Amino acid sequence: MLNSSLATRYSLLATKKSNNMSHIENSEEYKGLAVNQGVEQPPIVNPYITRRVKRRQLSVNDYVEGILAGNRSILSQAVTLVESLLPEHHTIAQEVIEKCLPYAGKSIRLGITGVPGAGKSTFIEALGTYLCKEQNHKLAVLAIDPSSERSKGSILGDKTRMEELSIAENAFIRPSPSAGSLGGVARKTRESIILCEAAGFDTIFVETVGVGQSETAMHSMVDFFLLIQLAGTGDELQGIKRGIMEMADGITINKCDGNNIEKAQLAKRQFQNALPLFPMPESGWAPQVTTCSAFEHINIPEVWKMVTDYVAFTNKNGYFDYRRNQQSKYWMYETIDEYLRTSFYNNPTIEALLKQYETMVNSNEMTSFAAAHKLLDTYNNIRNRE
Repeated sequence: MLNSSLATRYSLLATKKSNNMSHIENSEEYKGLAVNQGVEQPPIVNPYITRRVKRRQLSVNDYVEGILAGNRSILSQAVTLVESLLPEHHTIAQEVIEKCLPYAGKSIRLGITGVPGAGKSTFIEALGTYLCKEQNHKLAVLAIDPSSERSKGSILGDKTRMEELSIAENAFIRPSPSAGSLGGVARKTRESIILCEAAGFDTIFVETVGVGQSETAMHSMVDFFLLIQLAGTGDELQGIKRGIMEMADGITINKCDGNNIEKAQLAKRQFQNALPLFPMPESGWAPQVTTCSAFEHINIPEVWKMVTDYVAFTNKNGYFDYRRNQQSKYWMYETIDEYLRTSFYNNPTIEALLKQYETMVNSNEMTSFAAAHKLLDTYNNIRNRE
């Protein structure tokens, strides 16, 4: 009997709910309960948000005038144009670089490399802080971060390890992705150097990803090539087996502090004994070896003195200008190679044939060399018809 009464009541309530679509708790039968209807669903987009005003597109003259005036915001935008892969950005960037070129070339370009964990970023902050605060230099740091081979992304976290330098008024830090380029440094870095020099920076640091062996690209755009080494990591003479030793104009043993001082001094002597085994550099400068502690700011001025001594030495014998000219010629050929490669792979006919020839090579119907020659012949015929 009780179950039948409850069933009847629930049926009645369900009927009322379906009829007026209101809360059954507000029915006369439940005077002790009062349930509000609730609030309206809030909008997905904040109605109070201020719409961002679209940034005005700068012209070539705007970029040039801003860079020459030392406007860091415009300098950063110009570097972004240089790094962009869009054809329209590339055209604007080249015009900006051409107009800034007469104002460039008046800085000391220092390339810094070393094995991962050698303390490159910490060293840059220590040396950069010394130059900005005690020597009153204007410093631009172009830090190259490694890009993932899978995701093609880059963390760009070098700036986080330069807390003191990043807030210095005379310093400009720009992290950039390596994007798979040789030595972690691309043509875009050299063009960024030109923009920074036109903006009035008299000292340029270029930091590589720290791969340790493929630094040819950076060596072809800097005046002084500094190799940072570590002590107490095993066989110290392993370092002399690398071709990078032949390119180094100076070596510094970092982390020479605490219990590592004796090991650093031993590594210094070993490198000093090994360097005479290499051929004398074309500059006539005998590479020097120093020790320092970037964390404790020990011997940082001595490292900079080594750089300035090299610049004075090469200016005196004429090698400084000679090397700058050789670097310009090198990048002329590099630009030609890059243009030809881009023109080849972006050709619609070649793009359509690539998959076809790839399939033939994979199925052993054609050798790799024969496929390459046929594609090149096709490309040359297309260019001749144009």
